[in-house]
Amino acid sequence: MTEATLSYGQDDPHQLRGLDSVGASHEGPAPKRIVVGYGFWIFLLSDIVMFACFFASYAVLSGATAGGPGGAQLFDLRNVAIETGCLLLSSFACGMASVAAAVRSQRWFQLAMAVTGLLGLAFLVLELREFAGLVAQGAGPTRSAFLSAFFTLVGCHGLHVTMGLLWLLTMMAQVFAKGFRDDICRRLLCFSLFWHALDIIWVAIFSMVYLLGSAT
Repeated sequence: MTEATLSYGQDDPHQLRGLDSVGASHEGPAPKRIVVGYGFWIFLLSDIVMFACFFASYAVLSGATAGGPGGAQLFDLRNVAIETGCLLLSSFACGMASVAAAVRSQRWFQLAMAVTGLLGLAFLVLELREFAGLVAQGAGPTRSAFLSAFFTLVGCHGLHVTMGLLWLLTMMAQVFAKGFRDDICRRLLCFSLFWHALDIIWVAIFSMVYLLGSAT
């Protein structure tokens, strides 16, 4: 090691200040809440890629009715509008639950989550009633490629809502039993991201499948 290297920064205060600023800019790893949220976003993106494939399949097969009924003959927009309203309101209630969790209000959190769950359950009941009505008309998933793509896309979303409701009940029980611990709050963050993502996907389904399908 040369003498110039040993004396680096010893005689120049500007170099010392530069080294201090470099050290001060390093604040350590990100908080675990941010890391968990970022990781869950990656999971959600992979889920969205799967739904994108279903959307693409539906777009290709939407006209393949095999001589059977299409969306204009099958879809009941009034029923779908009620489904959409239930899911949008459940997303709002989920946001209120996140606010209640932030202020550590057990009562308002449980109330908001209960409303979220009831609205999500209403959405599922309406969707199952729609599916049962289509099957009763002879328009089941095996009737045509169009209906196969429809039941796959909408049914996959409904399955995600079902899993979300089970997750919701688990979070309610954990908060009731253990309170707003840091690890539970991180799980609540992930649940909130999941539920809002389902809301966004449903808006896409409502627009692409039902509105466009009823117009053609």
